[in-house]
Amino acid sequence: MLGPYVYVNGPPATLGRVPQIPEKVHELTVGQLSARSGAAVSALHFYEAKGLISSRRTSGNQRRYTRDALRRVAFVRAAQRVGIPLASIREALAQLPEERTPNREDWARLSEAWRTELDERIGRLARLRDHLTDCIGCGCLSMETCALSNPDDVFGERLTGSRL
Repeated sequence: MLGPYVYVNGPPATLGRVPQIPEKVHELTVGQLSARSGAAVSALHFYEAKGLISSRRTSGNQRRYTRDALRRVAFVRAAQRVGIPLASIREALAQLPEERTPNREDWARLSEAWRTELDERIGRLARLRDHLTDCIGCGCLSMETCALSNPDDVFGERLTGSRL
């Protein structure tokens, strides 16, 4: 069941478990957007508060999303999965025309800008992994004598404790 709805002509068509929205429907409720995108309603509200997606309000103060919100949510979730900060995602989406569905070319152009940042992050993580292996292999486990555990500590030689 898709929700506490009474269906006059039976439940709406589904593809697998994803409810299909008829093409004549140009706006989606938050529940429909959630069901189609796989994002929780609370996540959609959060995305809207952060300026990643937008809606209009009905006279009953209910949110209505245009169909392009589906692709924008997919775009946001894909970027989040690879660790792109929401602020960067918002900046990227701001470059796109309002109410236009982001397409493959948009994704390629915007994701290319993130490639350098991701490569740098991967390099930092690899170095952290290698240092962790070195530190465990060292065996000293001493903050006082192990340069691997705190290599930038210049005050440790002069002072003890938490005061500077």
